Amino acid sequence: MSNRPELLAPPEIFYDDSEARKYTSSSRIIDIQARLSERALELLALSVDGIPRLLLDIGCGSGLSGETLTENGHQWIGLDVSQSMLNIALEREVEGDLLLGDMGQDASFVPLWPSGWDKGLALRPGIIDGAISISAVQWLCNADKSSHEPRLRLKAFFGSLYRCLARGARAVFQVYPENIAQRELILRSAMHAGFAGGVVIDYPHSAKSRKEYLVLACGAPSISTAVPRGKGEDGESCSEDESSEENQTTLYALPVPAAAHQLDDADDDAHINERK
Repeated sequence: MSNRPELLAPPEIFYDDSEARKYTSSSRIIDIQARLSERALELLALSVDGIPRLLLDIGCGSGLSGETLTENGHQWIGLDVSQSMLNIALEREVEGDLLLGDMGQDASFVPLWPSGWDKGLALRPGIIDGAISISAVQWLCNADKSSHEPRLRLKAFFGSLYRCLARGARAVFQVYPENIAQRELILRSAMHAGFAGGVVIDYPHSAKSRKEYLVLACGAPSISTAVPRGKGEDGESCSEDESSEENQTTLYALPVPAAAHQLDDADDDAHINERK
């Protein structure tokens, strides 16, 4: 039986009070979450001007990733479907604003919205300066209810995300696609919503350290799109062969940074513990 949490139960059921508290109390998970969030923030490529940005943490859980955003001087809004996770975030007095809702369905956390805002994130157009998500977006690829259609849920999510992001803003999602078909489904859904972007793979040749990040730009990018050479496990640039293999998964228009940061204690199967 698979140990992927998204195949065991819907997130609002899997992350009940017991699982949410166990997750948040693990020092190992806290460390992994911090490093994944730092990497996602790096890939957002925000201007270094000292101005706090309003960021969105999708699948924020108990606020572990949000703490990284706070430590870097940013304001944030966190969205999660697990009431238990959000209750712990409130207990921990995180500094972000928290919303209970399903990123892929009708939004229940906004009382009134104009026509067309009733799907996905339901935030006002253009107010978000960047978005991150750690180990959450792949949940949209599962049909946990008879009414769930993954393609429609991904369409609702990416369409609403595109609307709420400022033009030129980026979204960075650390994901665990189950297979190539699932990765391509997520990418196609993002591109159909209007995003440019692709996949950055940190340490593509390491079974233990490999991590995938979907890096998207909303509208015409306002930042440099030059692609630096990725770093290897020794801290040096990857070889031409490594770089070209990594770029085979960058399927769409926007070049994205591909520097790699090693996570010594995180292997691919450990993602059962790597939600916020």
